[in-house]
Amino acid sequence: MAACITSLRHSPAERSLSNSDSETTALGSGRRCAYHHPMKAWRVHEHGTMGAKTGTASMLRSVMRWEECVDPTPPEDGVVIDVAAAGLNFPDLLLIAGKYQANPSFPFVPGMEAAGTIIAVGAKSKHRVGQRVLTNGIWGAFATRMAAQDVYTFEVPNTMSDVDAAALHVIYQTSYMGLVYRCNLQPGETLLVHGGSGGVGTSAIQIGKALGATVIATASSEEKLEVCRRAGADVLINYKATDFVSAVKEETSGRGADVIYDPVGGDVFDQSSRCIAFGGRLLVIGFASGRIPEIAANRILLKNISVVGLHWGNYYKRAPELVHKTHERILALYESQKIRPLICAERAMGQLPEALAQIAERRSWGKLVVVNQ
Repeated sequence: MAACITSLRHSPAERSLSNSDSETTALGSGRRCAYHHPMKAWRVHEHGTMGAKTGTASMLRSVMRWEECVDPTPPEDGVVIDVAAAGLNFPDLLLIAGKYQANPSFPFVPGMEAAGTIIAVGAKSKHRVGQRVLTNGIWGAFATRMAAQDVYTFEVPNTMSDVDAAALHVIYQTSYMGLVYRCNLQPGETLLVHGGSGGVGTSAIQIGKALGATVIATASSEEKLEVCRRAGADVLINYKATDFVSAVKEETSGRGADVIYDPVGGDVFDQSSRCIAFGGRLLVIGFASGRIPEIAANRILLKNISVVGLHWGNYYKRAPELVHKTHERILALYESQKIRPLICAERAMGQLPEALAQIAERRSWGKLVVVNQ
């Protein structure tokens, strides 16, 4: 039987052709491929605490192991994916630490998003063996194979690399939905992006520019500001060296930013209400600072501003068709070269603890991706 497991060294087009050939000549029904290598995954056997400035990788290796495990089977309305690459996200660390809203039983496989090739499909799946896809969920991506339901699985074009596909979904969906659907960002408006060098920050900068906004980005160092510049920011502010409130007012002739994109929370949120324009929108994405802020209602009233939240994952339950529509729009932006994930590092899957440590110890920017060789 022809092999369906393909090397990451193949181009996307070669991989797609190889898998299509395997499906046609070896499968008959086209519902499943033979597995030629044992299934392996990073499995968490106990929770590990986060927050140390060093030593995170060693701690992670003490609570999770790269080991053989039982092959996944496709859900009736889903698929099994041969994982080529997986993207890393801060919630992966929260899940491993037992601090995420979901709490799977031990042992579990972390990892929220992955890209690869479908090697098995359920009886009611809309997909086919051989398709290149990306997927996301709460866990399961840090493995050689993973199961995924159709609603969380999206086809990707052959012009997109596995690494880009693994880095694309969570951050660009978050920024697109936040800026377009929640804040209605318009051409000519000013967008202030906090934490501009991170994954959601760089995606917000790129989408803001694609929408025709002037983008101001904040970050904590000159190195991170350079990442913001690469993402396309028009104005760069080192908030460690400069009062960003005064800088934003100066750049906008005292008017303030029309939309403020805040994944940081804490003091950054508190200060942002002082440099927002009349009628502005303050978008709450997350609380990377660790403190959930509050705002006085009179400040909202007096400046006619809106404080807007985005829990992107809720759209899967309440409006899944909007997630899929947004995916098509993001692909169009990618194909027109208006967006590209900025990849901080590409590591082998076996180096996952070291890659996660970069995020935990704040030594990363953009997206980190691990690949199966």
